Amino acid sequence: MDKTFKKIVLDNSDQIVENWLEEVDLLTKSSGSFSVPDELLESTNQEFANVIFNSIQSEGDTEQLKQFAEKLVNLGWEVSYITDGLQEFRRVAIDFILSRSEAIDTQFISELLRSVDTWIEPVIRQLVNEYSGNWENILSLQRDALQELAAPLIPIMDNITVMPLVGTIDTERAKSIMENLLYGVIEHDSEVVLIDITGVPVVDTMVAHHIIQAADAVRLVGATCILVGIRPEIAQTIVNLGIDLSSFPTQNSLKKGFVKALELTGRQVIDVSQENEPVENLIDSLGEE
Repeated sequence: MDKTFKKIVLDNSDQIVENWLEEVDLLTKSSGSFSVPDELLESTNQEFANVIFNSIQSEGDTEQLKQFAEKLVNLGWEVSYITDGLQEFRRVAIDFILSRSEAIDTQFISELLRSVDTWIEPVIRQLVNEYSGNWENILSLQRDALQELAAPLIPIMDNITVMPLVGTIDTERAKSIMENLLYGVIEHDSEVVLIDITGVPVVDTMVAHHIIQAADAVRLVGATCILVGIRPEIAQTIVNLGIDLSSFPTQNSLKKGFVKALELTGRQVIDVSQENEPVENLIDSLGEE
C-alpha cells in the first residue's frame, strides 16, 4: 500500500473504524441473516476491524486471519459476512480519504483505488480461503461422523443383532451399510440380523436392490437376514415394482422380527406370568395351612 495513503489510514484509524462499524452494523441487521445477540455481533465486528488494520501493519502475518476465519466458521456465519464487510470497509476508507484531501484529480483517485485494493484484496482472498478450508474440514469431519452413525449394528441378544435404518438410502450410504453389516456380523458373531426399515421414507428399486445385496452378503458369511418394518405402503410399492424379496424372511414390525430371530436361533418367548402361576397357588395354599 502506498505510504501516503497508509499513513492517512493509520493516523485516522479510530474514525475510519467508527464509520465502518456504523455501516456494517446496518448492513448485517438489514440482511436478516445474522440472528445473533447484539453483543456478539458488536464484539465480532470490532474484532473484524482489528484484523483488517493489523493486516496493514504486519504484512505477511496470516495467523490472526486464520483464527478469525475459524471463529466465523464455528459461529456458523456465512462467508458473505467477510466479503460484504470488506467491500464496505473499502468504500468507507476511500470516502474518508477523499473527504480529507484538498486536491483531487483523476490520477489521485486512480492511485487511491489501486492503493486500497492492494491492501484489501489480499485480506479478502486470505480470509475467504481460510474460511473455505475450515468449512470443508468441518464438513468432512461431520460427514465421517454421520457415516459412522448412518448404519449402526446393535447387538440385542447373543447371536442376534439389529440394524435400524433412518432416512434416504443412496449408493454411497448403501456401501456403508454393507460394510458395517458384514464387519458387525463377524464381530458380534451374529446368526440373525434384523434390518429395520421403519425409518426409510421410500423403498424404490434401487433401495430394494441394495437391501437384497446386503442380505445375500450376510448369508455368505453364515448368517440370516430378516427385513422388518415393512409398512403397508412400502409393501404395495414393492409388489408394484415387481421386486422379489422371497430370498429372506420379512416382518412388518421389529417385535415380530425379534420373535422370528429367536426361533431361528433355537429359542422362544415364554409368558413368565403363566409359568409362575402354579408356584403362586402353591405358596397361597401353604399359607392357609
